[in-house]
Amino acid sequence: MNAVTGASGTGLPDVALPEGADPAELLAIAEKVAREAGALVRGRPVRVEVAATKSSPTDVVTEMDRASEALIRGRLADERPDDGLHGEEEGLLAGTSGITWVIDPIDGTVNYLYGIPAYSISVAAVVGDTRRAGAWRPVAGVVHNPVLDRTWAAAAGSGARLDGEALIVPDGPADLSAALVATGFGYRAARRASQARVLAGLLPRIRDIRRVGCASLDLCLLASGHVDAYYERGLQPWDVAAGFLVATEAGVAVRGIDGLPPGEHMVVAARPPLADVLAGELEAAGAGCDEPD
Repeated sequence: MNAVTGASGTGLPDVALPEGADPAELLAIAEKVAREAGALVRGRPVRVEVAATKSSPTDVVTEMDRASEALIRGRLADERPDDGLHGEEEGLLAGTSGITWVIDPIDGTVNYLYGIPAYSISVAAVVGDTRRAGAWRPVAGVVHNPVLDRTWAAAAGSGARLDGEALIVPDGPADLSAALVATGFGYRAARRASQARVLAGLLPRIRDIRRVGCASLDLCLLASGHVDAYYERGLQPWDVAAGFLVATEAGVAVRGIDGLPPGEHMVVAARPPLADVLAGELEAAGAGCDEPD
């Protein structure tokens, strides 16, 4: 068994990589599949219909989400039939190889619905139990923006790349007052109320805020130096698996708050030491708690 290690401070375990599994080979598969799904999604109709809703009436699913995930699952099953599949739309199909593919067929579906070009295909190979925060680790991941044709990719221990060029996040500010901070919001009213309260306290103390509406792109934009930090509550493995690896392989620290690993409770990402500074501010603000329903 090969040890899989990541950036320090992530709060994620060193889960063993199954014998014979090569992160570079997994990355090549992820990129091929993500680009194929991107070609499908790029053919967006003029009018996109909402097919279903999830956590609230504003948390939407389109037929293209379903078609993209079906394509990705089919291609991955052809390439690696013993691997597990964990997608946003169809849930978890357990495998026997020790590798699970975590899939977001369109991350940023509301952007896609409105024709805003800030959405992505996110495909990651992970080891561990994707049903529990802190029990899994990505070993290969791709975030592909099909509109701009930009592709972020990373394999564990081999660095991150943007369109084939090595990616190392530049040094950012150590102080919040100079930091451009990205964030996102949930769809349930109680969570949004809490997030608004936290943001209202944070906003006067930072350079400014950015809200892209696509967690995977937020992490990749951080890795590319376009923002200085990112935080969000309510994220699932498919939202962050690929972007997490891109960010950490580029030199970003990704962590949680309140003694918990990064996950649904909270994801905080920035270059050290800003990640710890921001995490401390979020803890003090009670950012890990929702308002009462």
